Amino acid sequence: MAEEKTKYFVVKQKAVPEVLLKVVEAKKLLESERVLTVQEATDRVGISRSSFYKYKDDIFPFYDNTKGKTVTFVVQMDDEQGLLSDILHIVAVYRANILTIHQSIPVNGVATITLSVEIKTNTGNVSRMVEEIEEQRGIHFVKILARE
Repeated sequence: MAEEKTKYFVVKQKAVPEVLLKVVEAKKLLESERVLTVQEATDRVGISRSSFYKYKDDIFPFYDNTKGKTVTFVVQMDDEQGLLSDILHIVAVYRANILTIHQSIPVNGVATITLSVEIKTNTGNVSRMVEEIEEQRGIHFVKILARE
């Protein structure tokens, strides 16, 4: 019988079942050493120990598993002077290494950018970096295309 390959998905937090989000919270409590046992952590977040053990190896915040990887984003944005520079500045502040940038010719005042960045060991929280880009005036959406 052939071994089934593991598949990964990137989903927004609002699409993740509450029990999985609580598993992440419990893991953070354990890592921070604010609690010493799994029982304490699961009691605090309101899940069973069996739920914790069932999912603990299957869920993690996006940024926890990206170090040393290349992440490719697609950004749709207004064709506005300085906006691309603002996005690149955010990437620089988070200390991600820009590998490629491709901007389409704007159509009806909207441009699409494909941006590949290398996530280094000193890169900040990648999830927060994406959120900051999304929050910029003139950004229509940011999608994560790939993580290699």
